[in-house]
Amino acid sequence: MLGRAAAAMALFAALCCFSVPASPAVRLCVFHWLTGRPCPLCGLTRALCALAKGHWADAMHFNALSPLAFVMLFALFWNGRVRQWLWTGGVGAFAVYGVWRLF
Repeated sequence: MLGRAAAAMALFAALCCFSVPASPAVRLCVFHWLTGRPCPLCGLTRALCALAKGHWADAMHFNALSPLAFVMLFALFWNGRVRQWLWTGGVGAFAVYGVWRLF
């Protein structure tokens, strides 16, 4: 239990310390390269770093589902049905968001 809490704190500290430029010079998303459209995960790294710093508006600008992704990421350190329910619903939400983002 203590090891999971330490790992979660280390992840949070890394997100707080790491900064990604708002407009990256090189986009690493293959979907964006091929289509010119953002995928459901585009902007998520920038959004998670912004959320860890408490910049909610910036995070929502980068990816609207970033608060959900933030909770899903830290749910990896939990046990039980809540994590399974959260991940099942979260993946579904990202799928719907991805289709919506295409149009």
